[in-house]
Amino acid sequence: MDNVPDYRLSDFDFALPPELIAQTPIAERSASRLLVVHHGQFADRMFRDLPSLLDPRDLLVFNDTRVIRARLHGRKESGGKIEVLIERVLGPREALAQMRASHAAQVGSAVAVGSFRLIVIGRDDRFFHVRLDGDATLDDLLERHGEIPLPPYIARPATDDDAARYQTVYARAPGAVAAPTAGLHFDQPMLAALAEHGMASAVVTLHVGAGTFLPVQTEDLAEHRMHREWFDLPAATVAAIMRARERGGRVVAVGTTTLRALESAAVNGTLRAGPQETQLFITPGFEFRVVDRLLTNFHLPKSTLLMLVSAFAGYAKIRAAYAHAIAERYRFFSYGDAMLLER
Repeated sequence: MDNVPDYRLSDFDFALPPELIAQTPIAERSASRLLVVHHGQFADRMFRDLPSLLDPRDLLVFNDTRVIRARLHGRKESGGKIEVLIERVLGPREALAQMRASHAAQVGSAVAVGSFRLIVIGRDDRFFHVRLDGDATLDDLLERHGEIPLPPYIARPATDDDAARYQTVYARAPGAVAAPTAGLHFDQPMLAALAEHGMASAVVTLHVGAGTFLPVQTEDLAEHRMHREWFDLPAATVAAIMRARERGGRVVAVGTTTLRALESAAVNGTLRAGPQETQLFITPGFEFRVVDRLLTNFHLPKSTLLMLVSAFAGYAKIRAAYAHAIAERYRFFSYGDAMLLER
């Protein structure tokens, strides 16, 4: 679009009072608040109102990925402590990972996690390529020693409660290292209420990577390199989208990860089913082809996700909506409240 302003990283900054960053989930998933942005107007609702805000002709699309216990604590061969955060599982014994230590791990070195040994076999940009030594699998390692990888803005250790709450109730396919957080508001009563309302639903699987929390470091957005994520769009979901269109319904993406999968699959003009990869970086001016409404949480300043929602709903509308949410004391980020946006 020729009339889209040339946005810079600083255009997506905002001041957020630290006390609005949700550190724990609320007791009941669907008891969160919902900010509805409609034609530039704001309505303060509750998430349990969602069925009344949708048309029975609409289609809800969920990301059914499941969060794995991706955070590990180990020691380097030198004896120094090291934290390993699995970014992406590449096979039964191989993965890409972030590593945090006083001195960077070297290719060829080993990291001990309990009785397991991870060998660093290469680098891939910001990530380390690791292989598990011996006959054990990554599933064995993560089951024995892994922790739920809470985002860096949650300033406390993960608990047993997080193992359940930092997971959607419909999670099916293991592989994510960050939750598709818009889905955390849904509980079984909400899913039942939507079905009773006549809502059809479908799924995609996008394994959210830890790279989703990596900051954009260049003022010129064109220089930012998006992290790669794997997703699978079932043929049944493509068919459900076509049926929704035929009956005059809208496609409602539950979360930015669902939106990225759907729009990535249609980036060449035709919605393509099957396993795929995406590095799609959505900024204002992007031409959306699939998603009509977006259910999402509130996102970090200067983040790719804030840029995505600004592209979807409009930059000025999102700036005003975030100012409204701060003034009304909404809870922000993964365990926070939600927004319902329209394109």
